Amino acid sequence: MLVDTFGRVATDLRVSLTDRCNLRCAYCMPPEGLDWLPKPDLLTADEIVRLVGIGVERLGIREVRYTGGEPLLRREIVEIVARTSATGAELSLTTNGIGLARLAEPLAEAGLRRVNVSLDTIDRDTFIRLAHRDRLDDVLAGLVAAARAGLTPVKVNAVLMRGINDHEAVPLLRHCLEHGYELRFIEQMPLDAQHGWRREGMITADEILALLKEGFDLAEDDPEARGSAPAERFLVDGGPAVVGVIGSVTRPFCGSCDRVRLTADGQIRNCLFATEESDLRAALRGGASDEELAERWIAAVRGKKAGHGIDDPSFLQPARPMSAIGG
Repeated sequence: MLVDTFGRVATDLRVSLTDRCNLRCAYCMPPEGLDWLPKPDLLTADEIVRLVGIGVERLGIREVRYTGGEPLLRREIVEIVARTSATGAELSLTTNGIGLARLAEPLAEAGLRRVNVSLDTIDRDTFIRLAHRDRLDDVLAGLVAAARAGLTPVKVNAVLMRGINDHEAVPLLRHCLEHGYELRFIEQMPLDAQHGWRREGMITADEILALLKEGFDLAEDDPEARGSAPAERFLVDGGPAVVGVIGSVTRPFCGSCDRVRLTADGQIRNCLFATEESDLRAALRGGASDEELAERWIAAVRGKKAGHGIDDPSFLQPARPMSAIGG
């Protein structure tokens, strides 16, 4: 079992399938893009399946979420989902939605259960400004396909940025309500490649809620039902529809965090904001047994800190940006 020194148990594994992405979101990477990992550095499909199996069968992992970069760029994505679904873990995926229209049904048939789709705007001009691509129609089509394939509840993740899309809080929620999607707003975090994040420029959870209340009545959902989930949920106009707000910076939930991350190049990260990693790839390729890999994994999680420490003057932003860590 994966237990840290504070007694928190990790049961939710985030697996990055690639550090590549086909969008260049303004809060994640510069317009010119980033240098990507050489292909030999990436875990193979067989290595991913083996490590997921160890996590589920030996270490108590119950949920596995595939992330990126953009996981749909991984050619073996359907194969990986099909093979790891045999472990019995609940499988989900976070994507920017490009390619989802084509892959939603095959992924559902392979054993995927849910998707989260990143969508920060429903305005075409703003989408192009943020992503440097005119792909809004593809993302919207992907959402429709996901719902049709039964990957429900379809969740939409949105980041509001001051002076760019902060006027779209209400339109975004209205769009999601009309289509039966569950919207979650996420505070912008210090995980951009440019290291340009500033707390004073971030739109806080309180501000997000204030913007939403200009168009809807919100009431806090049952807080006890939240468990280890990152989102605070609010009933919209009396329910049953809900909207979520993930205040990773101003309303941290580190005390109930149950996540551990496996990067595309085989590094274990015990926190999204960790500045240190534990290398499983070298041990795996060096002939380590499943038991030895499990012990390395346990040691990595045991060293997890009490919290991310963003408010501490000594806080250091991780060298890897979000696109190379996964959500």
